[in-house]
Amino acid sequence: MTSSTPRTTRRMTAPIRLLVLPLMLFGGALPASGQAAEGEIIAAAKRVEERLGMRVGLSVIDTGRGTVVAYRETERFAMASTFKSLACAAALAGGNAVLEQTTRITKADLRPHSPVTEKRVGTNLSTRALCEITLRTSDNAAANAILKTLGGPAEVTGFLRGIGDKTTRLDRYEPELNEATPGDPRDTTTPQAMAQTLEHLLLGDALAPAARDQLEAWMSANAVADGLLRSKLPKGWQIADRSGAGGHGTRGVIAVVRPPPGAQPLVIAIYMDGKTHPLKARDAAIAEIGDAIFARYAR
Repeated sequence: MTSSTPRTTRRMTAPIRLLVLPLMLFGGALPASGQAAEGEIIAAAKRVEERLGMRVGLSVIDTGRGTVVAYRETERFAMASTFKSLACAAALAGGNAVLEQTTRITKADLRPHSPVTEKRVGTNLSTRALCEITLRTSDNAAANAILKTLGGPAEVTGFLRGIGDKTTRLDRYEPELNEATPGDPRDTTTPQAMAQTLEHLLLGDALAPAARDQLEAWMSANAVADGLLRSKLPKGWQIADRSGAGGHGTRGVIAVVRPPPGAQPLVIAIYMDGKTHPLKARDAAIAEIGDAIFARYAR
């Protein structure tokens, strides 16, 4: 068993797995056409690895069928800015006592890529406003202010442990958490852990309904991920996502994707690292994998 949810595992070629719920729940195995289509998702990830000389990990949860397509899903990757969704989830879990707490933004607080807070030096911003800012623009000073309000990165890790994520860990602030040194477990997750946690946060009961809706609304307004999954999103589908980039070629995106009414959401976590390619090349690689994902589930 490689998942905390009631899914059994059918091993393909390591490190590839297709996880399927017990057959009695769904009346039989996936048809051969479905298995072939899911194989195309893995094939897309492997093409990216071979072409760019990088490592790719992914987990795609089909909440309707109860299946998971996964590749290198238990390997650790740096979260980079995808942690910001988790930090804001922790803030939402704290309620108004946390969300209405204010932080005075100073020049000393500014970090590289602080497009909103650099214009708000000398003003007070609530944690609620800081979450809206960082999930929309990935503002790093805003993210650090949220972490300080929570009590530090370790408090995010503690929140995750409390909702069942025993893998993901946050250790540092921006920008150090983006170092992504190979083999360093700090500030890392696995595609499997992140996808499961995002499912619990946005589709499960880890947050109260109002908090869950707010987190999804903030992530839906993400303005810095247009070249990733959003560039391949089928017409009529909706996405709430958070992207991240860091050292050693790190690039990642996490998302809940909602098809038109009648189909259940997908939860996606994709991470990559290795050789340092231009950001546009890494974005295009994730978009390529996203294209394979949506080709499978838009049928």
